[in-house]
Amino acid sequence: MTAPARPTAARTSADLIRAEEPVLAHNYHPLPVVVARAEGTWVQDVEGRRYLDMLAGYSALNFGHRHPALVEAAHRQLDRLTLTSRAFHNDQLAEFAERLAELTGLDMVLPMNTGAEAVESGIKVARKWAYDVKGVPADRATIVVAAENFHGRTTTIVSFSTDETARTGFGPFTPGFRIVPYNDLAALEAAVDETTAAVLIEPIQGEAGVIIPDEGYLAGVRELTRRAGCLFIADEIQSGLGRTGRTLAVEHEAVVPDVLLLGKALGGGIVPVSAVVARREVLGVLHPGEHGSTFGGNPLSAAVGTAVVGLLETGDFQRRATELGVVLRDGLTALTGKGVVGFRARGLWAGVDVDPAIGTGREISEGLMREGVLVKDTHGSTIRIAPPLTITGDELRSALGALEKVLAAGR
Repeated sequence: MTAPARPTAARTSADLIRAEEPVLAHNYHPLPVVVARAEGTWVQDVEGRRYLDMLAGYSALNFGHRHPALVEAAHRQLDRLTLTSRAFHNDQLAEFAERLAELTGLDMVLPMNTGAEAVESGIKVARKWAYDVKGVPADRATIVVAAENFHGRTTTIVSFSTDETARTGFGPFTPGFRIVPYNDLAALEAAVDETTAAVLIEPIQGEAGVIIPDEGYLAGVRELTRRAGCLFIADEIQSGLGRTGRTLAVEHEAVVPDVLLLGKALGGGIVPVSAVVARREVLGVLHPGEHGSTFGGNPLSAAVGTAVVGLLETGDFQRRATELGVVLRDGLTALTGKGVVGFRARGLWAGVDVDPAIGTGREISEGLMREGVLVKDTHGSTIRIAPPLTITGDELRSALGALEKVLAAGR
């Protein structure tokens, strides 16, 4: 049977969206914009319309689209070596691990690819540590997590999600997790016992709407886990690497967890890179054959990851997030009562609650898209704002002006 000829004429945005419908699984509901090119804080669709990117790939694009230093690192490595698997050493991995460990103040790195892989790996490491070091009886280790969490969508991770959309239809679920309210130290302490391998939390809950815990919560988690003799695992996949004005969100309380989970921005928006970074006595429980990844630590990813670390080592992006975070907060404060009913912000990251009478988060996002600004909704009438850390003050103010216009039109 002869395959149907593919269209030769350039496809429009509408054409491409229709073409996806029968051949792509419907696991996303994207905004109806088809991006063809991007540079810095701007993207361009197939018709040439430009949009200011105020989502930055959920923080995967902290350094903007196609940052020159990252593109150059990728090109240079593409010309030399892209993959060996971990069956052999490669000449890029040692520097990546050395510099990432130094940046985070920890000892060892387990390189993976996606954020969910980092979380899954962190869970495995915590359980192995509980059995080998803490002495928890076999198959009885527990991990305490927070309600409204988002750590990924694998079967193990959705086992401890409280989002029924993520869970329904995917059981049976993996046992060994205890769920407590976020930002509640008393509930956390009550859930921890001699079987607890780790407490796994997001320092700021991103998918839940950029939920920032009370001051002292992270320090309290650190002290509680230290007293209980279990690990503190901080999922910084979305909050880390400059987003909140610090290299890591836990640094706002001068906290050093036992285990860090990193991803998204670690790949610079070019390749998927994630990592478990931990104290030596924690990651040291792994031995050959117990865990692995064919692509984890590949030389292309390591080269890009090293370049990302190099950008963060300057401190410039952390300072930009802090300084421009003031512009973001001031702009959202000015809109409070004018369609915005509340917001939470830290650095260049905000969850904005819009008056439901004006529209859903999806409707507000679509309105902003028509104004040339891209954001994404979550949970009803909440939108998330997380622009590249390369954004200028004028671009940020322009985006806030577009939000003001969309809100005013709905009132």
